[in-house]
Amino acid sequence: MIDTHAHLGDDAAEVLERARAAGVDRVVAVATTVAGGHDVLAIADREQGVLACLGIHPHEAGKPAALDELRPLLDHPKVVAVGETGLDYYRDYAPHDAQQNLFDAQLALAHATGKPVVVHTRAADVDTAARLVAHDGPVILHCFSSPALLEPALERGWYVSFAGNVTYKNAYDLRAAAREVPLDRLLVETDSPYLAPQAVRGRRNEPANVTHTYAFLSELRGEDVSAPIAANADRVFGL
Repeated sequence: MIDTHAHLGDDAAEVLERARAAGVDRVVAVATTVAGGHDVLAIADREQGVLACLGIHPHEAGKPAALDELRPLLDHPKVVAVGETGLDYYRDYAPHDAQQNLFDAQLALAHATGKPVVVHTRAADVDTAARLVAHDGPVILHCFSSPALLEPALERGWYVSFAGNVTYKNAYDLRAAAREVPLDRLLVETDSPYLAPQAVRGRRNEPANVTHTYAFLSELRGEDVSAPIAANADRVFGL
């Protein structure tokens, strides 16, 4: 199994050992700053089965962007995607225009490098959709939580990734979306250390726990989703 989106910390070696023991043999480690990108690449170089996704989170948009430092990191052979990037009007940690400019710049990087873009979006559906519709390249809607984006995702063939919150008892809209996404566009992630699945809710999340979400989605859809999701990850990340 693959965890297509995880944030790893100083205990990455121990966390990854537990993931392998649970049957999760590949993890896409995600950076949200340039400094974090260097850390992720160090883990990817050191640990078997770790791939890298490098970007600058919209929360960082009010700071100097350092895009000139991000660009060369994307050439590393373990880097499979640009992100997470996008728009977050819910937390509003950065001005909207700054977020939009940073998102546009990283969409351009994704296009230039031929890599998929991993998108974070909260309370910004209209502006997010407008940019992604104009983007020429693969799109992954990470930790899907925006039902309004489901229609354009289905129309445009974007990949839709579900985290542990799809297993929560009141996540009716997410479960409805998870039934609608075509099997060849479905991905699964932990977004660890956040959003632990219902079975381990309240604990710090980690890649090993993605097995709970695989099991939940397999039951929801009436078929084992593990092999198709592995194939989807291979396709979108160019593995």
